[in-house]
Amino acid sequence: MMKSMTGFGRSAKEIGNSLITVEMKAVNHRYSEVNMRLPRQLLFLEDRLKKRISRDVKRGKVDVYVNLHGSLGVERHVQVDWAIFDQYHQVYNDMVKHSVASEAFPVDQLLLHEDVVSVQEKEEVTDDLGETVESVLEAAVEQLRDMKINEGKAMFNDMMKRLDTLHASIHELEKLAPRAEEEYRSRLQKRMEDIIGQYGSVEEQRVLTEVAVFAEKSDFSEELTRMASHLQQFSAMMKDEEPVGRKLDFLMQEMNREVNTIGSKANQLEVNHTVVQIKSELEKIREQIQNIE
Repeated sequence: MMKSMTGFGRSAKEIGNSLITVEMKAVNHRYSEVNMRLPRQLLFLEDRLKKRISRDVKRGKVDVYVNLHGSLGVERHVQVDWAIFDQYHQVYNDMVKHSVASEAFPVDQLLLHEDVVSVQEKEEVTDDLGETVESVLEAAVEQLRDMKINEGKAMFNDMMKRLDTLHASIHELEKLAPRAEEEYRSRLQKRMEDIIGQYGSVEEQRVLTEVAVFAEKSDFSEELTRMASHLQQFSAMMKDEEPVGRKLDFLMQEMNREVNTIGSKANQLEVNHTVVQIKSELEKIREQIQNIE
């Protein structure tokens, strides 16, 4: 099934007092690339989430934004730095000995010193949280996939119409090809008659030889055969279930090569006009291919 490389997916879910959101933006890229932005608490999920996305995205660049709004369950613990406390206590005892302080040790005041007493907070990250994030990501991936498939269908229909136009143009060239030799023979015959009228006779064999040489140089029947084959392959590839963007791109290069050769061999205005039309259609298809996964 043909899919576009561009798309967007978003999903969200509440867990406790928190809201988890996942946004995905996919754009054209020659290879597959997944970039993730995660909050600090969820960094341990990065590899798992990337692997999940890579199963669905075979080509293109995907930027993923995972956000955690609110706070998770927080555990708070009061922590006392007893080493610092003992140092304060020792200093205070020395001050008492030197009669610069009363004998009552001001413990309540030390409680206000952050270097002695501090409150440590730890956010609770559970396995359930990881599973929740993965489920939110899954929903965003599905939304992204649906958008890429829908756009891919539109591209498929457009390209199939252009392939029909190309088939018609190739058929037109097949009808024009035999006329090239006959038209050249007529022009050459006219030229020979002019020469005969001016200089006398001209060998018939010379005329036949020139016509044969021209026919060989201007014959593009092989290119037409290969072009028709390429069009059939192209149409078949478009219906493949696997990603076909790179294959179509390669085949497009081959078709452009054949058409350029036909154009260089052509010696008819009608042929050149048809070649220009073919090139125009191929360029429009090539632009579409740049967005196919």
